[in-house]
Amino acid sequence: MKVDYIIVGLGLAGLAFAEELVAAKKTFMVFEDVSQTSSLVAGGVYNPVILKRFTLAWNAKEQLEIAMPFYQKLEEKFNTKFDEKFATKKVFKSIEEQNNWFEALDKPELNTYLDAKIDHQKRDAILGDFGYGNVKETGWINTKKLINTYRDYLESESIIRFEKFEHELIKFRKDNLEYKDISVGKIVFCEGFGMTKNLFFNYLPLNEVKGELIIIHTPELKINFQLKSSLFVFPLGNDLYKVGATFNWDDKTSNITEEAKNELIEKLKKVISVPYKILDQTAGIRPTVRDRRPLVGVQPAYPNLAILNGLGTRGVMIAPTVAKQLFNHLENNTDLDPEINIKRFE
Repeated sequence: MKVDYIIVGLGLAGLAFAEELVAAKKTFMVFEDVSQTSSLVAGGVYNPVILKRFTLAWNAKEQLEIAMPFYQKLEEKFNTKFDEKFATKKVFKSIEEQNNWFEALDKPELNTYLDAKIDHQKRDAILGDFGYGNVKETGWINTKKLINTYRDYLESESIIRFEKFEHELIKFRKDNLEYKDISVGKIVFCEGFGMTKNLFFNYLPLNEVKGELIIIHTPELKINFQLKSSLFVFPLGNDLYKVGATFNWDDKTSNITEEAKNELIEKLKKVISVPYKILDQTAGIRPTVRDRRPLVGVQPAYPNLAILNGLGTRGVMIAPTVAKQLFNHLENNTDLDPEINIKRFE
C-alpha cells in the first residue's frame, strides 16, 4: 500500500489534520489504539476569555475564525450536531470581581466578548449575590460524539487501523518511509501524552496533567448557559450537566478517583444550592507544554516525521488552526508561527 501520510492518533489534533488531507485529496492511513483519552473526555467548551484573569486567550479571535467554520463543515459532512452554542455566565463572588470585569471591558480585544451589562437576575438554584458577567461567542463541541463519528467514517473508508503504532519499525528510504506494509511520504504524530514514548520526539517538554469530570442530574437547576465559577457547569440536555474539571500533575493514569470526585463535590457546594445525583465520572490526561503553546513541526534529523501535539485545555479552539499551519508547512513550505514551532526547544 502507498499513501501520502500516516497519522498516528485520532484525537482532535489527528482529526483536524485528517480533514486538511481530505480537502487536499491526499491519501492517508490513521493508526489509533484508543490509549489516549484526553479528547474523548475533554470538557469541549470554547471560550475566548480566560475568566480567572479576565484576559483574552492566546490568539483566540484568529482561532475562532477558523474553528467555527471547521466544525460547521463537519456538521454538514455528517449531518450531525456537534456544536452546541450557549452563553457563559461568570458568577461574581464580590464587588471586586465586578470591578475587574469593568476594567477588562476597557480593553479593545475583550469588549467584543464581554457584555457591559451585569446580569442581576436572581436564580435561587445558584449561590451568588453579586450578579453574573455574560461572555459571548462561547459553546461546547461534543468531542466524544465527533471523534466517534469520525472514526466510523474512516473505518467505512478503510483508512484507519485500530492498533498500536510501533515507532521502531519505521524504515527510512531514499525518497520515502516504510512502515510494515505501507510506503508513505510523511508521518504526523498526534499522540497526546503518548508522545513520551515516541523515540523521535520524546525530547520535547510535554507535561501530563490529569483531569476528571462528573455528569450530574439535577432537575431543579434549569439553566441553558455555562456557569463559570471555581469550576464549570454546563447543560447537556434532559437536566444533565457536565461539571469540571480537576488538575492533577502527579497521577498519570486515566482511572477515575474518589479524591477528584470529592474535590468537585466540595466546589459544587459553593456554586449551586439544589440537590443532584452523580451519574458518571470520566478521566483523561491533557498534554500540555510549559509555555502553554502547542508542539508543532518536523523532527530536525528526520524531516519526513512531524508532530502535532500539546493542545492543552483549549484544544477545540486550537486544533483546526495548528493543523492547517502544519499542513501548509509540510506541503507548501510556509513558515510555522515561531510560538508553536518545536524549534524553540532546540
